[in-house]
Formats: sequence, structure tokens, C-alpha cells
Amino acid sequence: MTETTQFATFMLVLLAFWPCYNLVLALFVWWRPKPGQSDVASKHPLEYWIIIPALNEERVVANTVRSALALDGARTPVQVVVVDDGSDDRTPHVLAEIDDHRLHVIRREPPNARKGKGEALNHAYRYIREIAEREGLVHRVVIGVIDGDGRGAPGMLSEITQYFAERSVGAVQCRVRIHNRGHMLAFLQDLEFSCVVDASQSLRDVVGTVGLGGNGQFVRLSTLMRLGDAPWSACLVEDLELGLRIHLDGQRIRYATRATITQQGLIDVNRLLRQRTRWGQGNLQCLSYVPKLLRARHISSIALIEFMQYLLTPWLVAPMTLVICALLGLNVYGQIARDDVFGLVAIGPEAAFAMLLWLGALVVPGVIWGLVHRLKHGDEPLWRALLVGLAYPGFLVLGSISTLRALFRHFAGRNAWAKTERLVEEPVVKAA
Repeated sequence: MTETTQFATFMLVLLAFWPCYNLVLALFVWWRPKPGQSDVASKHPLEYWIIIPALNEERVVANTVRSALALDGARTPVQVVVVDDGSDDRTPHVLAEIDDHRLHVIRREPPNARKGKGEALNHAYRYIREIAEREGLVHRVVIGVIDGDGRGAPGMLSEITQYFAERSVGAVQCRVRIHNRGHMLAFLQDLEFSCVVDASQSLRDVVGTVGLGGNGQFVRLSTLMRLGDAPWSACLVEDLELGLRIHLDGQRIRYATRATITQQGLIDVNRLLRQRTRWGQGNLQCLSYVPKLLRARHISSIALIEFMQYLLTPWLVAPMTLVICALLGLNVYGQIARDDVFGLVAIGPEAAFAMLLWLGALVVPGVIWGLVHRLKHGDEPLWRALLVGLAYPGFLVLGSISTLRALFRHFAGRNAWAKTERLVEEPVVKAA
């Protein structure tokens, strides 16, 4: 077999792998892991304390607080703690207008304020811990985190409670959706969260590697206390790092497939790039946990492979994107110049077949996820689902650009971030 033939075979395998991988992953969208059996039947309900970090959230915080308070139930009593992290807009005024004894507002002032989401969460955690210790409720308290634009689905805490019935479960992550998906860019983010991430988390629930997200994470207070006085760190993805620390501590994280949190999607490309660059840089910071995962004896080989996959894969996407773009450039040049570039480019009758392979490899995965969205949720017309699927490759390119920017920022030592501005929303009905 010549080197040219070997290269062609390698490219065929590479092109086939991406659609096949997405097709197999898509099947996990319909996987529904069951909560485990209760170790000991509890006579007392869990008490949910929901933290809402708020920095200049005047446009959305009222809706978020009222939606969180509305999650309260006879078996899922709720308290809400809003951490006003030094807001200089009308956020304090908006919060003051909400008259509910279940709402606790903590105001952080400079120089302690605005030191990152992790610090705000730690402040609220210590506040809740003090109350729980004083009242002897530590083992009944679960702390949830809902972002300033988050909305919890009614009844979601009942499903979460089923997972916490198993003592080995230290945390539960909810499914995330985008509620302003009328905009195509926001719809792409909904496709990502409600289909791709949903399938990935369902797979991880089977393997035992579920990750925590910044929105919709619920953690036992006793679990957080095992991690010290500041369970959340200054990492740019403090949620991912917390999940890794819980796994390393030997506790299980489950994925609640029906309990749903909705949030705003970004509709500005520059803001989306800034958000994803921060996520990428935070992921890079979490690579320091790889040696710890390798040394952890309680983590199975399959789980270790999955951990490595979602920690390392983002850093393979950028170079792979550059390689694919280079190969596409060679193909364009070869067709124009009628040059096979040392046998790397198909010329003549084979060119059409080669281009169809390239097009299929790029487009088919997005179409798969578009169809999955339509079949799974049924809340968007088929034509929009297919359109967003066709746009999905461009969305992945934005992710590759963000990864390259994250690498540059990390090695340049740049860690400061400006907060993304929220969109104005219609008020929700006030909780009873």
C-alpha cells in the first residue's frame, strides 16, 4: 500500500468517525437513568437552599427569585439566598420590592465584592452552613445554584429528591435549556445544551462521571463541608472544578434528565466568543486535576477514560479544525490548479465523490442533532430544527476560535472578565 493510499484510507476513517460518533451519542438522549433505591427511608424532607449570585441583574433577578420561590413544596421546602455582589444598578431596589420571608439577601461591598462567582457562592454557603449547624439540619440541607437568568421547571425538586434518597449521591445536575431560542444563535445553544450535552451527561451518568454546570447544580451541604470553608474556587469554571473535587472525594454525581433549568442564550457573537473563551480557559485550568484522577484508585478505568475525554478533547478540537481547514484549502487549490498536490487531492471524476464525503462529514452530525431536537422536544418546527442543524458546523467553528483565544489568554496570564449583559424579560407571575 502506497503512502498516498494509506493517507486516503486514514482520511476516510477520520471523516466517517465524526458522524458515527454523533449518531451513537445521540441515542443517549433517550436514555433515562433511574434514581437508585433509598438506603434508608427518611422521615424528614430535604430542605433546599437555592443560591442566586447577582451582579447587576436588574433585568432578570425578579423573575429568577420568584421562579425559585415557586419551587417550594410540602416535601421540598425552599429558601432562596441572593448574593448581591456589589451591584451598582437597580438590583438592590428590585430585590427590596420582593416581600417574602423565604428570601435572604446578602449584600457584598467592596473591596470584598466582585471577586468572582466562586467567592460569592462561598459567602452564601457559609451563611447557610451557620444556620444549618445552629438548627441541627446539616444532613437535610441541599444547596442549589441558579444563575441570575435561570428558571427552574415546576416539580423539578421532586425528581432531584429521588436521586438524593441514595446516600452515596453527593450532587445532582439538572438538564439545561435556552428559553429565548427564537433567535437562531440562541437556538444553536439550545441544541447544544438540550441535545448534545444532555446525551453526554446521560452517558456520563452510566459511567459515573457526570459534570456539574454553573446553572442547576444541587449539592448536599454535608458534601460541601467535606471540601472545606471554600468549596468553590476562583477557577473560571468553578462548577466543573467542584464536580471533579466531589468525584475525587469518592461521592457520586447524578444527572436528572427531566428536571430542567432554562436560561438566556447569548444572541451576540462577540459575547458568545467571550463566554466560550472563558469556559475554555477554565477547562485548561482544570487539567491540573489529571494527575489526581490518574492516582485515584476508586475511579474505574472506563470512568478515567471518560474524564480524560472531556478534559482533553477541547484541546484537540482547535488543531483538528486547523488541519481540516488546511485540507479544504488544499482541495480548493487542487481543483483550481488541476494539481493533485502529491496525491493528496482528488482530481477529475473522483473529485465530486471526495467533495460529497467532506460535505457529509461536516453536515450530517448537525442534521442528526436537528432531528433529535425535533423528535425529543417537539417545540420547534421541523424546518427550524433542520436549519439550525445545518448551521451547527459554523457553531463548532466558533468553539474552535474560542479555544485558540483561551490558549492565548492562559499563556498571557490574562484572567479578568467583564460580565455579560442580560436581555430584558417580561415579568413572570409572582409566587403565591
